[in-house]
Amino acid sequence: MNKHYSITELTREFGISTRTLRFYEDEGLIHPERRGRTRLYRHADRHLIKEILRARRIGFTVAEIREIIQVYKEPPGEIGQLKLMMKRIDEKREDLRQKRKDIDETLAELDLAEDACLNRMVEIGVGS
Repeated sequence: MNKHYSITELTREFGISTRTLRFYEDEGLIHPERRGRTRLYRHADRHLIKEILRARRIGFTVAEIREIIQVYKEPPGEIGQLKLMMKRIDEKREDLRQKRKDIDETLAELDLAEDACLNRMVEIGVGS
């Protein structure tokens, strides 16, 4: 598959800016071919961009994405990458569970504070 994609094609397809693609290039996540000032993206680059965007949506940092990509390029290759990805997924899941717990606790505290305010307003004869 020798099809190349332009930066415009990819930004439209993925709904991202050219600045985003250049940022991922600057960060060493993607390596498009260069012909003069023109960037040409291969099918593998397109696939990688899709995976980078998915990883960003689920909360991975650029550094974490770089690490996952790098593990793929070195032994043990894909197996190591998959194991690292599973580890990172578990960490993200646990982090989100903790955030959910923190949010639930904060909401409960807000309910208590609101109830206390309403009770006090009734005590002092102020309508709500």
